[in-house]
Amino acid sequence: MNFPPVIAIDGPTASGKGTVAMQVAERLGFHYLDSGALYRLVALASEQENISENDPKKIRELASKMRVQFKGTSIYLDGKDVTEAIREEKIGIRASQIAIYPEVRDALLTLQRSFRQGSGLVADGRDMASRIFTDAVRSEEHTSELQSQFHISYAVFCFKK
Repeated sequence: MNFPPVIAIDGPTASGKGTVAMQVAERLGFHYLDSGALYRLVALASEQENISENDPKKIRELASKMRVQFKGTSIYLDGKDVTEAIREEKIGIRASQIAIYPEVRDALLTLQRSFRQGSGLVADGRDMASRIFTDAVRSEEHTSELQSQFHISYAVFCFKK
């Protein structure tokens, strides 16, 4: 097992994987990573800096300098709570526009991997086990509330032994 361990929670959009990931992280005392929020953070930051969504080089530079924290259900960018701001529709649209650039994805790859620290990490999002943390201890896909509860219980059981 690699240390710190990573649990990757995969699943379709709106399947509850974020809720599962947060609960598993909390119960295990692991860090939590919402990878989808990272793209929204880049979108917000690039909008605030007046960087065009069609300028992947500048967006990459910006993404590589961002300081991001997840604290419970709050998300911080450079020390400021931006939880609500990144959920705005225009930020979601912008995030989709910039996520197509390999340069931006590469910058976020480094940032995502930097969350692997302390006692462990629970990572939620697309490609978490297949590309970002290929050595993830668990990669689970779920689609229902019952499966969510099972995955939480199973992950806690495995890591609390």
